[in-house]
Amino acid sequence: MSIRIFWILAATVFLSACANTTRPGAVGVNRSQFMMASSEDVNRLSAVSYNEQNQKAKEKNILVTSGPTYDRLKFIANRLIPQTEAFRDDTRQWDWRLTLIDAPILNASCAPGGKITFYTGIIEQLNLNDDEIAAIMGHEIAHALREHGRERVSQAAAQNVLVNIAMAVAGPYGSAVSAANQVAQYAIVLPNSRENESEADAIGLELAARAGYNPIGAITVWQKMLKATKANSSPEFLSTHPSGEIRIEQLTALLPSVESLYKAAPKPPHTKKL
Repeated sequence: MSIRIFWILAATVFLSACANTTRPGAVGVNRSQFMMASSEDVNRLSAVSYNEQNQKAKEKNILVTSGPTYDRLKFIANRLIPQTEAFRDDTRQWDWRLTLIDAPILNASCAPGGKITFYTGIIEQLNLNDDEIAAIMGHEIAHALREHGRERVSQAAAQNVLVNIAMAVAGPYGSAVSAANQVAQYAIVLPNSRENESEADAIGLELAARAGYNPIGAITVWQKMLKATKANSSPEFLSTHPSGEIRIEQLTALLPSVESLYKAAPKPPHTKKL
């Protein structure tokens, strides 16, 4: 009897931890996710790790807080962020931030809770246009919208891999930083599953289209990334963002679903219609 009760309770906990973090949107992302870790704890610890990242960049004098490239990213972010409300209502209360780090790294990310980071390397080495920057930024924001980081932290916590993050938040600053770095490892650094990447591709494509950026940019940026991969050693961006011809095919297949959204959206300066 006790074993039966245990499994009933275990099943109840599992089912109560399942949720769909976003509305499907025009691209139809609709998957139930395992969310045992609390959103508040993951967002708080991710913010600690994000602040640590920025402090280290500042100490190295590579934190960019103004200038043409930063202003360019800020403008694109300000167009993309309002579109997140098509997928969930609470993003208007998120503490959105943008960081630009001057380093020859082909990478970008968006930590849980809306903490966006770009490196100058990915913009300069790939010679990205605004549509392509919007595609990358939309993709990273989509990971935050779907709370893929929280999902992976939950999976790790269920396997007793992570520390008790709720207790770490309440502990001393040093403990919080240590826990934050551990959470960031699962939420940002480690590769996402193919399923998570496909979801981020789809939602990112729609975010960019809704913001008036040509969704073709999502295709051309991956073509550039593949070319860079063949010419050099694998970029850091691809270590956490698996790519390939299949991915480009999937994005191409999604273009018709966002075409009307793009055509109806007000266009930013210097962009062309489909």
